[in-house]
Amino acid sequence: MKAFDLSLYLVLDPDLCARIGMVETARLAVAGGATMVQLRDKQAGTARMIETGRALKQALRGTGARLIVNDDVKAAIAISADGLHIGQEDMDARTARGMIGPDMILGLSVETEALAAAVDRDLVDYTGVGPVFATPTKADHKQPIGFDGLARLVQLSPVPSVAIGGLKAEHVPDVFAAGAKGLAVVSAVCGTPDPETATRRIAAEIRKVPA
Repeated sequence: MKAFDLSLYLVLDPDLCARIGMVETARLAVAGGATMVQLRDKQAGTARMIETGRALKQALRGTGARLIVNDDVKAAIAISADGLHIGQEDMDARTARGMIGPDMILGLSVETEALAAAVDRDLVDYTGVGPVFATPTKADHKQPIGFDGLARLVQLSPVPSVAIGGLKAEHVPDVFAAGAKGLAVVSAVCGTPDPETATRRIAAEIRKVPA
């Protein structure tokens, strides 16, 4: 059984993290309560993804936080990441699962009810659902779904879901009320003056959610 906690899922952005770097941002965020860290850098080649991923793995060692690699299956395998996250345009889930094997966590982005309902729980471990709101960190994102849309997609997904898209600390109650197991954040942590304090603020709101 793969153990992972979607509650506070940090997605790293190389531009927003440029001031202190992705590795230091991740280290501080995990100290503040981030439970999962995704390495996402669409401009980096596999070699640079591996270099950054290995540094992240070292920084997160012993924390319990899970390291997920976005899209680059070769990098995920090379650094022995905890998981791989793919979008609908990256590769199909069956191909990804065949490449990473049975033990690595596999996340899949879903933006519509049809895609959520079509998820194969034998292949996929969690869904990333959104965008809840429009966000400048992903210029090509689909139409925002809002919290009502989030609730519909989460209900249709056969695996746990994490919400994504313009989410901040004040959105925590609505995210969990919609049935998601957590929220993925980018600009709410990356690029803030103090990533640890920013993450602690979100983690404090999560602790208030009724069990």
